[in-house]
Amino acid sequence: MEAACLGFFMISAGVFTALLEYPNSPAHKAIESSDLRRIIIGVAMGLTAIALINSPWGQQSGAHMNPAVTLTFFRLGKVPKWDAVFYIAAQFIGGLLGVLLTKVLLGISFTHPTVNYIVTVPGAAGVEAAFAGEAFMACGMMLLILFVTNTPKLARWTGVLVGTLIALAITFEAPFSGMSINPARTVASALPSGVWTASWIYFIAPIGGMLFAVEIYVALRKGMYVFCAKLNHHTNRRCIFCGFTGSQTNSDVDPHAPGR
Repeated sequence: MEAACLGFFMISAGVFTALLEYPNSPAHKAIESSDLRRIIIGVAMGLTAIALINSPWGQQSGAHMNPAVTLTFFRLGKVPKWDAVFYIAAQFIGGLLGVLLTKVLLGISFTHPTVNYIVTVPGAAGVEAAFAGEAFMACGMMLLILFVTNTPKLARWTGVLVGTLIALAITFEAPFSGMSINPARTVASALPSGVWTASWIYFIAPIGGMLFAVEIYVALRKGMYVFCAKLNHHTNRRCIFCGFTGSQTNSDVDPHAPGR
């Protein structure tokens, strides 16, 4: 399920980027502003994330879709070691399969240099700006996830808020780093394209940024319990992380309840 979620995310990214950035695309010709095209891609990817987080697969797996997210919840003790290993492996495999399938479906419009397998590389501002942008956005994303999923009144909106942040990040941060914050997403494009420019950024910055978010969260909300590794817990599906059986009500799994 984790593999499928990231795979579909990469397919969506490839389709919308090719539609708007491939020079011979009617949409590219119709929309002259690169900024406007990037905004549209951001909105499309935000909506894709919302759909995947709230999909049956996302509800079942927790919709991490990102090794940095899984490692952060492992650091918090919310994902067992072997679950983390298999989740991360699935994310890398799913992302790569999504890119390869997009290549088969779209051909030259996906491999053309203007799209180039939707690789993530530093922008004109350089490596330092790319690293800072990736770390900042990764930290912000994990802080959002931790605060929202552990606030009962907001938890059901996690998918919408995460998708909104992704849309904003692509719109404003993508010119600096390509907006990855996901090692599996970067590797999925780098392997078939052969483009590994400053690839270390897309491992160290996202993981470091999300782990730093944990320290900020713990400092700001002392004594607060991190409930579960799922992004969407408002479902009737069994949870492999916290033991939720699917038959409980949402109030039964209140992260602020005594003893949790």
